[in-house]
Order: sequence, then structure tokens, then C-alpha cells
Amino acid sequence: MDRLQAMSVFVAVADLHGFAPAARKLGLTPSAVTRLISALETHLGLRLLQRTTRAVALTEVGARYLVRARRILIELEEAEALAREEQQHPSGRLTVTAPSMFGRLHVGPLMGQYLTRYPGVTGELMLSDRNISLVDAGIDLAVRIGPLTEQSLIARRMGAVRRVMVATPAYLEANGTPSCLDDLSQHRVIHLAIAPGPEEWEFQQAGRPVYVPLRPHYTTNSTDLAVSHCVQGGGITRVLSYQVAEAVAAGQLRILLPEFETPPWPIHFLYPSARLLPLKVRAFIDLAQAVCAWDFTQV
Repeated sequence: MDRLQAMSVFVAVADLHGFAPAARKLGLTPSAVTRLISALETHLGLRLLQRTTRAVALTEVGARYLVRARRILIELEEAEALAREEQQHPSGRLTVTAPSMFGRLHVGPLMGQYLTRYPGVTGELMLSDRNISLVDAGIDLAVRIGPLTEQSLIARRMGAVRRVMVATPAYLEANGTPSCLDDLSQHRVIHLAIAPGPEEWEFQQAGRPVYVPLRPHYTTNSTDLAVSHCVQGGGITRVLSYQVAEAVAAGQLRILLPEFETPPWPIHFLYPSARLLPLKVRAFIDLAQAVCAWDFTQV
């Protein structure tokens, strides 16, 4: 038995005072209406209607049930209308997560444009350098940089970044410019250690990975601090290209040994399901594709 259908039939019978008029209104046969009412009463273990050859009347419990049933059906209609409205105009709460620095530099401005364009949406941007579970945390969309590990999520590629080594022209003039990976042992190294692991940098040579051990002069888990110390002439660091794009363009930093770089990392939007994607999420993705240039491989 479809309980909502049975409830709708009961309300129609009560409002129209008969099985036949309720059947005509609902496009059902009188026998189908009778079966649904009987099934509902059996399910509840209560008699809701008193039937005579001339009329149908509510029992005392039926009258009380009618009030609640009518309220439930009205709330259902309102919920469905709201859902349809949300599919016509973005609304509700949009929660996005992104890596800390990328979120601050690029996703934050995008969220600002989005909320200005769609005032019916309230936004939340969670910045974190660890991967947060979208489903567990109730997140609509994530920005992820690097190889994908969550195969159950839908991915939309939005750009790419390089992993680059940089230093200031002044530092290189004073200490020399490395011409090969072995030269790094002669330089002050600023090591960005976001996650626990060996103190080494991965490169690629002749299509194969090469790992260079480090003796860092300065170690930090903050990208901002690593880049800042590098810009001040503190040594050579290795970060993602978007993190130093402005400094490289301004001539503050110079990219070193690009021929040994590993393949670029992709930038993706991730979301739980492509089926019936909420309009608020689809509108955010569409806006990003229209206004964002997230290919940082040409830095």
C-alpha cells in the first residue's frame, strides 16, 4: 500500500462525502478507492469512516486523523514546490571546501561573485589542506589538487598546476644557479612539509622518478611562510606554480630546473553525484568555468 496515496484518497473521500465522487476527482475506480481505504484502516487498526447506503461519515478517530493527514499532505506539497523552485533559482546553503592557499587566492573570490549573482544562496567555504569527507561533513563540492583517490566521487577537471623550484634573482646571484639536481646539496633549502614524510623532493629524469634527499635550512608546514622566506632571499623552495605565479610574473622569483619537473597535477571539482545535481552546485560550476583561468602550467 502506498500510504501517501491512501492518505490522499481518505482526505478526498472525507471532503466529498463519498467514495464515488472521490474516485471521479482522483481518476480512480470506486473499487480502487474502497481497497485503499480498507488497506489504510487495516494498517492503522482503526475504523476511519462509517459507511451506509446513503452516506459516508467520519468516525471520531477518523476526524482527528483527517486533521493530521491534511496537514501532512499540505506540507508535502509545500516541500515539493520548494524543491521545484530551487531547481529554477539557486537557493539554499552551498558548502565548498578547498586547500587553504588556493581557497584564499582563487575559490574565495569565486564564492564572492557567486553569492552576489545568486543572493538566494548562503555560502560556506571551508579551507583545509586535508581531504574532508564530503558525505560525512555535508559538503556540496570540493576543490582538490593532485591525483584523485576518492573514486566514488564525480570529478570535473578545472585546470592544472606544476610543482616548481624557485629562488630570488638576488639569492642566485650570490649563491649560484643550480644546473643539475646534485647542485641542490650546495644550497639553502626551504622545505614545505605539509604532511609527515621523508625530507626529499621528487623530480623526473628520463621519464623516471628521482628522489633528492634534503638537508633543509628551514622547514615549515605553511606555504605562505615558505614562499615569504623565499621571496626574502632565504633560499630555494619547491611549491605549486599557482602559489608563486604573481611573484614569478613580477620578477621576484625565478623558476629553476624545469626540465626535471614531475608531470602537472590536475585541479578538480569533486561532488557526490551527477544525478539530479542541485542547481546551486551546477550554477557554481558553470560560473567557475566561465570566469576562472586555473591552468597554471604556463607560469
